[in-house]
Amino acid sequence: MEFDWTPVWLTLKLAGITTFTLMFVGTPIAWWLARTTHWLKQPVAAVVALPLVLPPTVLGFYLLLLLGPQGMVGEITQALGLGTLPFTFAGLVVASVFYSLPFVVQPLQNAFEAQGVRMLEVAATLRASPLDRFLTVAVPLARPGFMTAAVLAFAHTVGEFGVVLMIGGNIPGETKVLSVAIYDHVETLEYEQAHLLAGGMLVFSFTVLLVLYMVNGRLHRSGR
Repeated sequence: MEFDWTPVWLTLKLAGITTFTLMFVGTPIAWWLARTTHWLKQPVAAVVALPLVLPPTVLGFYLLLLLGPQGMVGEITQALGLGTLPFTFAGLVVASVFYSLPFVVQPLQNAFEAQGVRMLEVAATLRASPLDRFLTVAVPLARPGFMTAAVLAFAHTVGEFGVVLMIGGNIPGETKVLSVAIYDHVETLEYEQAHLLAGGMLVFSFTVLLVLYMVNGRLHRSGR
């Protein structure tokens, strides 16, 4: 049996780029949610958490409309000469960022909130700027949160199905990721290939969670 590794590498590439993007996008959102008392805090938190309760196909459908030729974002990308994002790898990245956003923001928000304000106030008395306080105090103290956020975002992106199928379709070498490949194998009764891919994802998911719990446990013990 000849095994096609393309969906595996494509999935890892998608998960890596999505995680990298989310760490930059999600960190300021989490910091703002952890520190603000603005009335918009709860609405913003609810929007961030939507992918946790919204069916992936619903999110994918509205992203498809938004990014499509008649959508607001689609019209902008076409005006810039970039074409449209649906059924492209770039579209998969955009959809994955939206879908995995709460898996980055919520662990980071919890980590920032757990710090309290005392250490930041001490740094402020030493004339540290807000940026210095964030980079030298808040970020180091939130290491377990950053670890959790990165691992969950990566693992969650690897396991996506509904959103990536709606936005990316099933284009070999372009948008056919692992979950879609498994679906294809099952649909065509190729259970041996499906077992191989599904079993690999099961082992991967268990290993990721096990390592995450072990590392976070050590970090918490060392921080006592």
